[in-house]
Amino acid sequence: MTAMGRNTRRAMATAAATGLMLALSGCDLFGERGPVRVAAIGELNPMANPARGELSTANAALLDATSQGLVSYDGEGQIDTGLADRWTVTTDGRSYIFRITEAKWSNGSKVTAETVASILRSYLAPASRHVLKDDFPEVETIKAMTDTVIEIRLSVPQPALLELLAQPSMAIVNRGMGWGPMRARKVGRAMLLSPVPDPLAEDPEAAEAAASDPAASIELVGTSPQGALARFKNGYADGVIGGRFSTLPYFVASNIGRSRLVVDPVPGLFGLAFVRAEGFLATDTNRDALVRAIRRERLVEAFGLTEWQPQVTLRPLLYTRDGGPAPLLPAWADYDEASRLAQARRVVEAWRSAGREIEPLRIAVPDSPGGRILFAYVAADLAAIGVPSRRVSMSSNADLRLIDEVAPNDDPLWALRRLSCRRDTLCNREAQDLIDQATINIDAGQRARQIGDAEAVLARYAPFIPLATPLRWSVASQRLTGLRANGRAQHPLNHLIAIPN
Repeated sequence: MTAMGRNTRRAMATAAATGLMLALSGCDLFGERGPVRVAAIGELNPMANPARGELSTANAALLDATSQGLVSYDGEGQIDTGLADRWTVTTDGRSYIFRITEAKWSNGSKVTAETVASILRSYLAPASRHVLKDDFPEVETIKAMTDTVIEIRLSVPQPALLELLAQPSMAIVNRGMGWGPMRARKVGRAMLLSPVPDPLAEDPEAAEAAASDPAASIELVGTSPQGALARFKNGYADGVIGGRFSTLPYFVASNIGRSRLVVDPVPGLFGLAFVRAEGFLATDTNRDALVRAIRRERLVEAFGLTEWQPQVTLRPLLYTRDGGPAPLLPAWADYDEASRLAQARRVVEAWRSAGREIEPLRIAVPDSPGGRILFAYVAADLAAIGVPSRRVSMSSNADLRLIDEVAPNDDPLWALRRLSCRRDTLCNREAQDLIDQATINIDAGQRARQIGDAEAVLARYAPFIPLATPLRWSVASQRLTGLRANGRAQHPLNHLIAIPN
């Protein structure tokens, strides 16, 4: 990790050290080296279902290994085969046709296209709580054409559809049963995963024996960040996955070598969304003052990672598709820090000079070492312009709430949809109308202009304080040659070691 201020480093280490040391003391130092062992940060539930809401890192890793979607990501973050072994896109870009491979559910019954289509439709149904449900507005129908062929029909072309379908949350889970490429069984607190035997093998017994080779097995544990790092440090995990900004101080406190840290350069949204527009937050000008006031470089530098970069745009700077508009820089981007603070302070003083008070803003961030550090820097910047604030939990009523999400695909509309008229964001109807128009527009030039117009409206409306790129990190021993940094933050278990897929 790069050099950081002595006081900041000491604060981060102190915040995390107590929990980490407790976890370290509970580890057995003399365990034998068995299968590849992965500690995932978060709860591990063998019955997790994507339709019930956001998945923990541990649950996403398990589902991605045992119930892959139609397509998947490889260890480099590139599209790979999944349940579908081949696919075709029609010339008009509106029909994706998938041929599913020969596969069986974990109870031995055959996987059919009709069942798979039904599962996918359930993910996008109105009652579903699927985290990506709103990211498929172009889908018209999902239907089985034969026992082995599925068509996804779109109202307009969506070149980034495969990237969405490859997300772990698009895993094909049938009433708790998966199909592969791995199978899992519970062993104590862990799930032991091994390759699914080839269903077309001429010698089933030989295929079973090959799949049962301990060298091809993976032991997955879901645990706390300090517990995951303790396992790695004491030799009970070959890798840790699921790290975020909120848990990075635990890595600092662990004293694990910086060479073992893998940081993914991911695009997305990391910042504070305004949840309500009342009182001081009722005007665009006042919200924009808060956007200007944050000293992003100072905040990011406090965490000491050169890979983590400040972000001032509403849309990610990376992965804008060819022909799409570049992210719009804010009007204040060319001003220096002192000028921005002076501008913001004048707005606050004008509000107070009219005899109006400013209630402390409730800012919801994770209750973790990283969350507390983030709040401390944001609160200090707001206080510098005369705006008080207090930290609340992510589940509490708030005025601003942290959004920390990796872009699931390269669609330039993703970020604008995420920041407009959602349950946890403000709603500007003019911007939303432009987003809706761009969604259904098949003319690339018109669509690009509508995206640019929608972004300009949202920028003036100021519904969000962009802070930085999302931070995703893992830890890998030399054994995990397949765990590499990539622009999707995807580290599928079946690609950590050389095993049959």
